[in-house]
Amino acid sequence: MSTNVLGQTLRSSKNVVQKAFVATAPSSDMLRFRSPVLQTNTTKLARYGGRHNVAVLPGDGIGPEMIDHVERILTAVQAPIDFEEVNLTSKEDASEDLAEAITAIKRNGVALKVFFLLKLFLNRKFRETSKRNSITRVLSLVTWSFVVSSISMPMFFTVLQFRLFRADIQYGIDMVIIRENTEGEYSGNEHEAVNAPHPRVVESLKVVTREKSEQITRFAFQFAKKYGRKKVTAVHKANIQKLGDGLFLRVATDIAKNEYPEIEFNAMIVDNASMQLVSRPQQFDVMLMPNLYGNIISNIACGLVGGPGLVSGMNIGDDYAVFETGTRNTGTTLAGKDLANPTAFIRAAVDMLRFLGLQMHADIISDSLFRTLVDKRIHTADIGGSAKSSELVQSVIEFIEKELEDRNYRV
Repeated sequence: MSTNVLGQTLRSSKNVVQKAFVATAPSSDMLRFRSPVLQTNTTKLARYGGRHNVAVLPGDGIGPEMIDHVERILTAVQAPIDFEEVNLTSKEDASEDLAEAITAIKRNGVALKVFFLLKLFLNRKFRETSKRNSITRVLSLVTWSFVVSSISMPMFFTVLQFRLFRADIQYGIDMVIIRENTEGEYSGNEHEAVNAPHPRVVESLKVVTREKSEQITRFAFQFAKKYGRKKVTAVHKANIQKLGDGLFLRVATDIAKNEYPEIEFNAMIVDNASMQLVSRPQQFDVMLMPNLYGNIISNIACGLVGGPGLVSGMNIGDDYAVFETGTRNTGTTLAGKDLANPTAFIRAAVDMLRFLGLQMHADIISDSLFRTLVDKRIHTADIGGSAKSSELVQSVIEFIEKELEDRNYRV
């Protein structure tokens, strides 16, 4: 294809998307469904001929089929995206694939990944080379924050609502969880202090630095400021871990007071924060926390709004960004059965498009997904429905194609 023809094709595709984007006025709930994404100006994006290259790590379990669903949707919306797939799995001998994955992420600047199996090995050699730990270290090498956006949706009751007989518990939830992604208990510095004749004592080092605490705190406040958020809550355990969490809390408090006085700031001990989340989640706006607490709190938040199949997550760094689901679950028992909820992974792809600056493509997919879930009520089993994964995806594609066709026809 000549350069002129290629240029005309890209411009035509862009015009179609623009026409579709302005045609249908989104509802307020639909707008809330569009996750906010804080872009970085330093990301090293791979862009050739108007198209973006993205590293893709399908992983284990339902990962490969989720990638297939996303590819179909991106094709339908005519997104200028090309995938570089790296077949990284939990196999014990996949060290070369791990190095390839790191290279691919760095080469493309942006990656889309599915989680990997957590394998617990009794053998010491396998424990030290656990793929789960390796994947965590991959992310810590290229990113330093993990962001989860949890919002309530007018489409179904959650298990928690039924158990508490409270229809209002889901109403008005709109929180963003921002966690540090490189240190804390996830630093990986642990060893067996007493191991004869069998492992008896293990020492694990929690690392907290001022540099990383300042970095994640400023990121949280910048996020709040950009998107009009009113409050930042720092979650900690400084009452017990006076030095480690104490440093994190002091840094967050100082930055809040001295650099962002216009944004409300408060702090909450992690056990109280967990209780408050399930009793009055509406009080939270932006939640800021170290690595381990963020892992736990984000899973609670996902459960509050319907479960792991609905929420996406973002790993953001200075130079690279990796997009995935909000909770790291492979869905191994659902693999190959066409039963897994693809919503979270579709939303991860939407977040990726926003990060790449493809806002119109992202909005069309997000709105089509919203209409599928809310207007047509096509739900998979995890959220009380009986639809297949492929049926949900097909509905999203039909909404996308209809919007593109109708808006182009009207103009």
